[in-house]
Amino acid sequence: MGPQLAAVGPAITVPRFRTTLPCRTRPRRLTSWRRAALPKDEDYYLIDAEESIGDGFSFSGGKYGDGPSKSDEWFAQGKMVNAYPVYGDKGKAKDPFFGLTMGSGSQSSDDVFRWFCVEAGSSSNPKVLLIHGLPSQAYSYRNVMPVLSNKYHAIAFDWLGFGFSDKPQPKYGFDYTLDEYASSLESLVNAVAPDKLSIVVQGYFAPVAVKYASEHQDKLNHLILVNPPITDKHVNLPSTLASFSNFLLGEIFSQDPLRASDKVLTSCGPYMMKEEDAMVYRRPYLVSGSSGFALNAISKAMKKDLKAYIESMRSILRSNSWKTKITVCWGMRDRWLSYDGVEDFFGGLNQKIVELPMAGHHVQEDRGEELGNMIKSILR
Repeated sequence: MGPQLAAVGPAITVPRFRTTLPCRTRPRRLTSWRRAALPKDEDYYLIDAEESIGDGFSFSGGKYGDGPSKSDEWFAQGKMVNAYPVYGDKGKAKDPFFGLTMGSGSQSSDDVFRWFCVEAGSSSNPKVLLIHGLPSQAYSYRNVMPVLSNKYHAIAFDWLGFGFSDKPQPKYGFDYTLDEYASSLESLVNAVAPDKLSIVVQGYFAPVAVKYASEHQDKLNHLILVNPPITDKHVNLPSTLASFSNFLLGEIFSQDPLRASDKVLTSCGPYMMKEEDAMVYRRPYLVSGSSGFALNAISKAMKKDLKAYIESMRSILRSNSWKTKITVCWGMRDRWLSYDGVEDFFGGLNQKIVELPMAGHHVQEDRGEELGNMIKSILR
């Protein structure tokens, strides 16, 4: 393990708290299923399950104790990195409903935003930046990073608005538009990987990463797209994400930890997640309302601009000026993005497609070690 990213800016404290979530169950019938063993055989995937099994399923329990949690342990592994300046002087952010001044979590940093980053492997190794999708966290790459660490310097980060990174109230320094995300990605890459690197990006942030890559091909060794939206069928968000952009209801839904984390994460693929991992994804929504307001804002931005970004992504990848090596990894049990047309598009560009039959939309969460070994074989 080489030297870690230097901590920049003021430290933040992870609050400890006790929260009890309602225990909700729903009857479910399986027409057929079988157990698919993981390396440690601690979890299982429901194969050939009915569609309803991954749509609206809620985790039971959820009581936080006073002792250390996986969220605490994950936070301890990372550092806060300053990148992307705060624009505008909007004053103190206020609640959009009642005009009350929001807590510190909803306020912009003084000058530069703080990003939560975790790294693995020697800093002298080739760099690989791991970019999570919507809505997720760097935590989703927790099983990918150890696999890469012996050959690469892997860096995962939380986008602004997610996980432990800054989550300013929209219109107070960051509006969560796709253009802002593309610009902020450039700032972060300059901070953590000033030299050449490879990028792995999953899900709905893939068009943002492709826009960045098109303007900085000289910095990229390889671009790996994991279940990216690319066809005309992908331009609309799935219902579980689109609900957060609804007028008024979106603000309410995004403040519900079970809806904002559990339901979304389990609706995109036929798998089950351990409770302790689910609590890591819930925690930002339990700590304050800032995560919910950010999710509401990015969902609205995606609903407004995703189609244009996907069309731009297709144009970029078809362009004669595109020279960067691309590999597409596709979780075949993705319930959000259809595989129809994906092979035709990338095959027509002579780009390699690697299929992962047991994974859903969030491939790194479903099959982390498998994806890690696949990334190593691609970059080798």
